[in-house]
Amino acid sequence: MRFLPVSLTVLIVELQDLDETLALFASLEADPVDGIVDIVPAARTLMIRFKPEVLTAEAIAAEIQERDLTAKIPPSDMLVEIPVTYDGEDLQDVAELTGLSVAEVIERHTASEFTVAFCGFAPGFGYLVGGDPALQVPRRQSPRTRIPAGSVALAGAFSGVYPQASPGGWQIIGTTPSKMWDLTRQPPALFQPGYRVRFFDLAKRPQSTPIIANSGERHDGEIVAQTSATTITVTAAPMPALVQDLGRFGQAGQGVSSSGALDQGAFRAANRVVGNPVEAACLEITLGGFSFTVSGPAVMALTGAPCPISVRDGSGRVMTAETYQPISLEAGDTLTLGFAARGARSYLAFRGGLDVAPVLGSASTDTLAIVGPEPVGAGAMLAIKTGGRELSPVSLTETPAFACPAAGEIVTLDVVMGPRSDWFTTSGLETLATQVFDVTPQSNRVGIRLSGALPLERKDKAELPSEGTATGAIQVPHSGQPVLFLADHPLTGGYPVIGTVADYHLDLAGQIPVNAKIRFRPITQFAEIVPDQA
Repeated sequence: MRFLPVSLTVLIVELQDLDETLALFASLEADPVDGIVDIVPAARTLMIRFKPEVLTAEAIAAEIQERDLTAKIPPSDMLVEIPVTYDGEDLQDVAELTGLSVAEVIERHTASEFTVAFCGFAPGFGYLVGGDPALQVPRRQSPRTRIPAGSVALAGAFSGVYPQASPGGWQIIGTTPSKMWDLTRQPPALFQPGYRVRFFDLAKRPQSTPIIANSGERHDGEIVAQTSATTITVTAAPMPALVQDLGRFGQAGQGVSSSGALDQGAFRAANRVVGNPVEAACLEITLGGFSFTVSGPAVMALTGAPCPISVRDGSGRVMTAETYQPISLEAGDTLTLGFAARGARSYLAFRGGLDVAPVLGSASTDTLAIVGPEPVGAGAMLAIKTGGRELSPVSLTETPAFACPAAGEIVTLDVVMGPRSDWFTTSGLETLATQVFDVTPQSNRVGIRLSGALPLERKDKAELPSEGTATGAIQVPHSGQPVLFLADHPLTGGYPVIGTVADYHLDLAGQIPVNAKIRFRPITQFAEIVPDQA
């Protein structure tokens, strides 16, 4: 058992195999440790997020090393049957890799009973174990940029079904019409950890209805626009705005990451300016240019990336306003934001908050998982909540926590080294610490894609079993050009993470615009966490 640092609030426990991983996960679920707030299981690791004010990484390691790793998880009585058309484009390749005929591959796949070991990568993506060992095949050497939803695939000891179209490197052997992720179900993920799964061939057996968990009320994340409430009607949105709050937590078991506002300090400040609870839903606006007309009296505030603010009233008179200050609006007023010369994201809050139906307990829009309210474009109408919440006096003393960076400027981010720093050569580690990286236009809320003159050199080309990834992780694919994960990143990943941006610099990372530059400053040296001694 090894304990590896991820960030100041996250560590990874590396175990011998999947059985030990699942046994430890079950132990921590049955007998929780006070201060652990989230656990992400993977092939042979657990990623643990904790409260540093409650316990230390060393104390967690001491507690975990005493846990029994021999216990077997009792099988679930829930069986899910998945219909498959075995027409995958890699089916013949799988047959050649295994030395079987195509018919034998199908026969062995349908004869196996799988268990959902854990969920990750994307909402509803279950990693299935227990299949025929003869079907163990490596990932594709060149991952596809798009795998269709419903693709049934194999990789290593796992089988799985892609819940939505996404990039991926698994070997596709068929397709299924069953929906892996559906917000009309409760829970939405068809595969839950512990469920048993069997596949059947649609060519030999008529389709049956898969056994699923209890169905429930639909929560589709639509923005409610009640005619009795004050509303705003969006008149311009060069880039659609996103509804955000502090994030969606406790859904790792369904493969859903936290998402949430990228600059949480600016988000909280926007709510304080208008007297809201700090978690009230706001709009996250990228690079400004947003405009709307309000139907009734409202109080708003704009924080984060500074944009020029102008308000035109019903008579045509135009006034200007300031960021980080409450702004009073009347019926018929049109507010327009200029473009942000610095930073990337502004936060627009209204007193009372936006009237948005939560999805899985949060109003955040996750752009990778496609969970949460729809993006807000021109023509959209949003309602502002009135009454029913305790509101505070507006705050007149809010100020930015930092100056937002501009294109061309160098931003220095502190980095905690690990968990896979030891996968890189001395030269690769020096490159991370000394090279300035360009922020490319391919960057978004999932991650900042970087380009450096020198790639980060690895010791070898070994394949890393999928493991949990944290916001701020600096993941390094085979190209050696790193990706800095932001709030909408995948829950698990299969490339090594050389280091993770310190928690206190995540807001700053969320404000870095395209064509800015990043310098990483390691604040720790990589070393395994040593458990506290009793």
